[in-house]
Amino acid sequence: MTDAVTTSRPGNLIWLVLTALIIALDLGTKALATDMLNYAQPVPVVPMFNLTLLHNTGAAFSMLADAAGWQRWFFIGLAAVVSIVLVRWLLKLKPDETWLAVAIALILGGALGNVYDRVVHGYVVDFIHLYWQNYHFPAFNLADSAITVGAAMMIIDTFRRPQEKD
Repeated sequence: MTDAVTTSRPGNLIWLVLTALIIALDLGTKALATDMLNYAQPVPVVPMFNLTLLHNTGAAFSMLADAAGWQRWFFIGLAAVVSIVLVRWLLKLKPDETWLAVAIALILGGALGNVYDRVVHGYVVDFIHLYWQNYHFPAFNLADSAITVGAAMMIIDTFRRPQEKD
């Protein structure tokens, strides 16, 4: 078995810069939200969009938020394993797999931004609050957005690639 770093192309390391940029933007916006917003008090920005500081101890859409605390360590461990897999995958990509590289970098940056929150705070800082009339979409952050966009890009990539013949 070969090591991912020895089989990677030097150009693939640039995608880790994108990952670091996502992490920096995510943590920076979360710090601003924490400093400038009062917890659970919506600040209207435009119709259908508020800034609302919330803390999420669960996963996406607050899934498992009411669990007894074990979910924090479960999500940290899961994010660590997924991040290792994504870094190895990213470093092995071919030079023409730019779309997939961006997708992986977005997911990796988002996952690491949220895992930082879980390790340091015990919860993820959310502040983007979208709604329509009486329907309120669960609050989220830039890391969640990066993960969602990256996952969508991966799905699109499966349809863009020519299918391998058996």
